[in-house]
Amino acid sequence: MSRILLLGGTTEAGALAQALAGAGIAAVYSYAGAVAAPRSQPLPVRVGGFGGIAGLCAYCRAEGIGAIIDATHPFAAQMSNHAVAAAAALGLPLAALERPPWQPVAGDRWIGVASMAEAAQHLVGRRVFLGIGRNELAAFGGGDGAQAGSGPRARRFLLRLVDPPQSPPLANADWVVARGPFTLAGDLALLRAHDITCIVSKNAGGSGAYAKIEAARALSLPVVMVARPQIAPRLSFATVAGVMGWLAQGAALGAAHNAGQLRGV
Repeated sequence: MSRILLLGGTTEAGALAQALAGAGIAAVYSYAGAVAAPRSQPLPVRVGGFGGIAGLCAYCRAEGIGAIIDATHPFAAQMSNHAVAAAAALGLPLAALERPPWQPVAGDRWIGVASMAEAAQHLVGRRVFLGIGRNELAAFGGGDGAQAGSGPRARRFLLRLVDPPQSPPLANADWVVARGPFTLAGDLALLRAHDITCIVSKNAGGSGAYAKIEAARALSLPVVMVARPQIAPRLSFATVAGVMGWLAQGAALGAAHNAGQLRGV
């Protein structure tokens, strides 16, 4: 019996896991391992990387995977591109559950950039909230844009991390440990308490981290908004219902069937 491989880590992936489990669809939920204590799921869970495209292909063969659903973070470009390549190599159907990007509205002060390196060159003021997680902080570790140092003109950063850092993740930084979803009231209090003058954000979409964008709007703060990375062309849905409908078109996955049937989706 084939199974679904759900590449997760997002709020949407959790909702899809609930839908798959509720429908009795055999599936395994894959976490990248970026968080020390990931949320529990109603599906069997695996944690960690696959070892590139070849490793992902080997896993799918060994585990009887009949289809791949990519519900990773919109900025997990490497995993998403590997999923596209592996699905093509194995002849497996693949779909993405991808939240739409945020769009600016009246009152927003966005500075659009294409990368973290570019973001570091467009910071405003001396107290910057890096609402980007922990994996791409290196771009802000020095140079003209980050203005690291200890003098009166030094820029200081505020980080929000899911796990407590083992060591200071960035010079001239304070951090709070918190897990979303976040609230407008909470993010307003955070920005005010740290006298934030600018926010750096990935255009992640969704509601879980949108509070900082709302708070920036309310305080008339600039947001350096990093555009999403390029992902190889793939079938994509914006809702759990869309993905579940796509699966239903192929066959009732709760019954025994093989990957060949799924390829007709």
